[in-house]
Amino acid sequence: MYAQRLERARARMEQLGVDALLCSVGPDLPYLTGYEATPLERLTMLVMRREGAAVLVVPRLEAPRVEARADIFTVEPWDETDDPIVRVAAHVRGARSVAIGDHTWARFVLALQDALPDARFCAASTVTGPLRVVKDAAEIEALRVAARLVDEIAVTMRERPFAGRSERDVHRELVERMLDCGHERANFAIVASGPNAASPHHEPTDRIIAPGEVVLCDFGGTRHGYCSDITRMFHVGEPSAQVRDAYDALVAAQEAGVVAATAGTPCEVVDAAARRVLADAGFGDAFVHRTGHGIGMDAHEDPYVVAGNTTPLVAGHAFSIEPGVYFPDRFGLRLEDIVVARDDGPDRLNHAPRDLAVVD
Repeated sequence: MYAQRLERARARMEQLGVDALLCSVGPDLPYLTGYEATPLERLTMLVMRREGAAVLVVPRLEAPRVEARADIFTVEPWDETDDPIVRVAAHVRGARSVAIGDHTWARFVLALQDALPDARFCAASTVTGPLRVVKDAAEIEALRVAARLVDEIAVTMRERPFAGRSERDVHRELVERMLDCGHERANFAIVASGPNAASPHHEPTDRIIAPGEVVLCDFGGTRHGYCSDITRMFHVGEPSAQVRDAYDALVAAQEAGVVAATAGTPCEVVDAAARRVLADAGFGDAFVHRTGHGIGMDAHEDPYVVAGNTTPLVAGHAFSIEPGVYFPDRFGLRLEDIVVARDDGPDRLNHAPRDLAVVD
């Protein structure tokens, strides 16, 4: 699998006229090699020319973590007294066009630009983006399993008490449940209650959840290199007619977005399908963000389901459909599922109930 990915990357480099590809921290490195670099002040970098063997320049103390794949790259450990920039530059010398990982720390980018003054630098995503955006069967299965695990958590939370607990307490429970069910890490767990739910990316606080309030839970993690992401809404006690009406419109908007997400449909058309439902219901101004984002080894990646993105969906694109409505100082609502575009129609990966869960 990794050998095939490297060959596809080389073909893309040939097409773009890129002489060398440099991947450090971020998803490109594990996508191409299976190895994820620890974000340290010590440089780890895959160096790949259009021809010849790829080289993974890695701190010697990190080298034992590397799973050897001699058929696709060699490992070159560097010692504490070495200069890894010099090592990398030696492998790239003569390259006129260098694509460097989008997540690479600025200090390393600047040092490499100084070491390679004749090279023109561009973002590695110009090479790797079109490769990573279309998921193969194994990647879709990894996303499906991750989605199923957070589905199970969402179902469990419907039976859990919310009133009298702090947002931070519920946040900790979501994190622990993600780790306990098989995620290697929890990437985020937004818990926003009452008026705090009107802030789409609210950070959980010690605020105590009270009866009569909505609670927005948006959480996801990484399992076997691929991400989960789900948002479900809870209400402590019976919701008011105002909340219920807004949520009914939100459910209809999300369904419209999912139904529209067919192969060949531009991303902006999917966004418009969800947005139109909320606008018709009188909530258009309350929907303040895009309808969705791509997902894979990154929680947020291409394709973005947003106005102005004319990119057509193709089979293998994986993305969220997550419209939301937010009413400052009152409440907010969001509903999110992960969807994969297929030739025979959208494949929704999340199946936890999408109703407004009434909890204690």
